[in-house]
Amino acid sequence: MNKEILMVVDVVSNEKGVAKEIIFEAIEAALAMATKKRHREDIEVRVKIDHETGSYETIRCWEVVEESPDAEPLEFPTRQIRCEDARQKQQDIEVGGFIEEPMDSVEFGRIAAQTAKQVIVQKVREAERNKVLETYRDRVGEMVSGVVKRVERGSIILDLGNNAEAIIQRDEMIPREAVRAGDRLRAYLREVKPESRGPQLFLSRTAPELLIELFKIEVPEINEGLIDIINGARDPGSRAKIAVSAKDQRIDPIGACVGMRGSRVQAVSNELGGERVDIILWDENPAQFVINAMAPAEVASILVDEDLHSMDVAVAEENLSQAIGRGGQNIRLASELTKWQLNVMSIEQADEKNESELQELQKLFMEQLDADEEVANILAQEGFSSIEEVAYVPESEILEIEEFDSDLVSELRNRARDVMMTRAIAKEEKLGDAKPADDLLNMDGMDEALAYELAGHDIVTMEDLAEQSVHELLDIEDLDQETAGKLIMTARIPWFEAEQQLNEDVTDA
Repeated sequence: MNKEILMVVDVVSNEKGVAKEIIFEAIEAALAMATKKRHREDIEVRVKIDHETGSYETIRCWEVVEESPDAEPLEFPTRQIRCEDARQKQQDIEVGGFIEEPMDSVEFGRIAAQTAKQVIVQKVREAERNKVLETYRDRVGEMVSGVVKRVERGSIILDLGNNAEAIIQRDEMIPREAVRAGDRLRAYLREVKPESRGPQLFLSRTAPELLIELFKIEVPEINEGLIDIINGARDPGSRAKIAVSAKDQRIDPIGACVGMRGSRVQAVSNELGGERVDIILWDENPAQFVINAMAPAEVASILVDEDLHSMDVAVAEENLSQAIGRGGQNIRLASELTKWQLNVMSIEQADEKNESELQELQKLFMEQLDADEEVANILAQEGFSSIEEVAYVPESEILEIEEFDSDLVSELRNRARDVMMTRAIAKEEKLGDAKPADDLLNMDGMDEALAYELAGHDIVTMEDLAEQSVHELLDIEDLDQETAGKLIMTARIPWFEAEQQLNEDVTDA
């Protein structure tokens, strides 16, 4: 029997690639389980196998518990012992320790086909899953390749080899891509989860990173460090854009990525189900980068708004549909690629918008600075967009305006600062003694200054904030639309939790 144990350990370890120590632990657990089943009482047992000879011993264990002042019976008398009784057998024993005594062992052969097999299989599976986790944990963000094992409800189970399976969930598959068992696929390793059952490796065929990894394979200059891939954007299965840059000016990064007769880009396209890929030249000038990214549409003019991180892109009327793309595809991909919010419009629309904005600025300067129409128009034309800029832009910069002299500049700056001071005083008076409630002050995403600002607008509690709309909050200075929306949704969390609890109560009833 001892030799049989050693033989089982060797065979299973070699077949499954699992450490012998794990197999020994599995057999010990199986023998302990079989021993407990043989006894009618609920006993605690451990088995220790000699890894050299295969011989083993079985030991019964009692947990040492504290003395009961009321002499209450033990909760588990067959596997517990009071400290006083335990010290009669072992003087230095402490509460929480174990008293152990040898007992008769069961034969390994009697359980080989039942308990031991089940425990060994379970332990081997756990070891295999842990091995897969350790192998792929540090490979998140890489591209992996495997064979389609089966298709389950639109998701793909991929065999990566060495007992490793991964899943490409339905929403991570390229739309309308025909996949059959036996096909070889490449995918991006998006996440590794230590799930107790099912695949632990989660892949994506739609991630922009997959596009980048495929180009790294097809274009040697990228791995050699001669060409950098800056970013990628995809409409999976339809179209993609990738931005590239060369470290050496003698290298054409677009030509290198396209390849001879388009061979390199075609190989990438074929791997992605025929996805059409535009290769864009990156430029350190954001406006020029956007112009490149808008290809094949030609940009007539572009207006950059650094504060909103957006650009107004003007194109000829006949190129408007091409610039936007089917379903907004071209402008969406260009926006994702450049990481700028892009607003496409015709040249006529851009001119109308610019004229409207100039008129609004001109009106602002005339009203707030008490400037005449000519001065207000010059300020707007020179790019001043707020009273703050007039007040705090260095005087030397304003003096560069040909029509302005030092006296006029000084007067405009003083008036602007007076307006800023008046605003600050009015704001302080409006806030007055209004104080935000603790729940508003301590809400996620809230800072003290904003909380007091809200309180000055009669928004004192989270409940008050939850009842607001984004449009109403935009009246508050320095609060943008995105931040306002997040704050409102955070304030409404108690509503959602209360509704969920109500639904659960109704279900239970």
